[in-house]
Amino acid sequence: MKALFDDPQFSFQMLRMLGSAAQGAADVGECLATAYRIEEGDFESWHREWLELARRTHSTAEDCLAKSHEVSALEAYARAANYYRAAEFYLHGNPEDPRIGELSDLGTACFEEVVRLGTLDVSPVKIPFEGSTLPAYFYRASPAGVSRATLIAQQGFDGTQEELYGMGAAAVGRGMNCLTFEGPGQGRVIREQGLVFRPEWETVVTPVVDHLLTLPDVDPARVAILGLSFGGYLAPRACAFEKRLAACVANGGVYDFMAGKLPLGATRDQMREYVKSDPDGMDRSMREAMKGDTGMRWAIENGMYTFGVSKPSGWYMKALDYNLEGIAGKIACPTLVIDTEEERFFPGAAKELYDALTCPKTWTFFTAAEGAGDHCQVGAPLLAGQRIFDWLEETLAPAT
Repeated sequence: MKALFDDPQFSFQMLRMLGSAAQGAADVGECLATAYRIEEGDFESWHREWLELARRTHSTAEDCLAKSHEVSALEAYARAANYYRAAEFYLHGNPEDPRIGELSDLGTACFEEVVRLGTLDVSPVKIPFEGSTLPAYFYRASPAGVSRATLIAQQGFDGTQEELYGMGAAAVGRGMNCLTFEGPGQGRVIREQGLVFRPEWETVVTPVVDHLLTLPDVDPARVAILGLSFGGYLAPRACAFEKRLAACVANGGVYDFMAGKLPLGATRDQMREYVKSDPDGMDRSMREAMKGDTGMRWAIENGMYTFGVSKPSGWYMKALDYNLEGIAGKIACPTLVIDTEEERFFPGAAKELYDALTCPKTWTFFTAAEGAGDHCQVGAPLLAGQRIFDWLEETLAPAT
């Protein structure tokens, strides 16, 4: 679905912003007016215009709060948090850029005001993790202290957990708790702690489950996990080893992170040997490709940043480790695999995952005709939420 820009990467990110309006994290008119000022394919222009909107909306929020207009302040803080995220999105080509941390902090501060002012029962959480902590939010369904089904929700390659506020609200509205978190390579964990992605995602999710099972609000037999985008690899990977999870949602499913990124007929091992034999040549080839492809430039720059490497070839080598071959068959819990008609980032990956599963499984396909054909249904979050939560309610229904 084209959203104003001819550049596919900018168009997708614009659709992502417009879709967030359904959950109060953007205003369509503000987004359109901002987009009209952005230069096609120019990362700095994208940053500059979203930052201007973020600052203006943040100022509005603070003015409203000072005058005790708390509902207006909450609404403006929610939009400002998302606008700061957008302003920071394309800055990862220079991991030392101070704007990365500054904008992340501003976005987090705005979101914390949303949590404080809102009517949802949301608690910031720090989950113990390998001598440090993972940031999380626990959305508690009312009344407190009642043992309920709980959804663990996480982003993937580039999202923040603040974007999952609408999902938390959707869960609570259905009488379900929700815990969002960020792990290595994600959100504040990469920006503040420098912890990078790892393929063994069960080592990340197990401490999250450990924490949840200490809460009286959580039914230990009804804990599910949902992963968005690259999270469609991370969540299934965790379920293959963390057997306390009762259900899994992969939106969209990712069997092999590098599927489609290998030369025709080449195996993963062959590519490892090729890159080892000529890393400089691989770097030159990848950097040349980045010049003419905004999407590739962003993916590689963000990949180097979140995987903790300084060269494109280093990211390529690490990314080869993210696949579920020989692992997907170990998943035992019911799993919902989601695909979209116009999947651009992982075409065919969801079907590969679905076919490899031996557990109870469900296939859901979103189409362009219904406005939900893009990656993770970014333009139709309410439609996507309806189908996902209907499945979760049915799957996690208490035994009678």
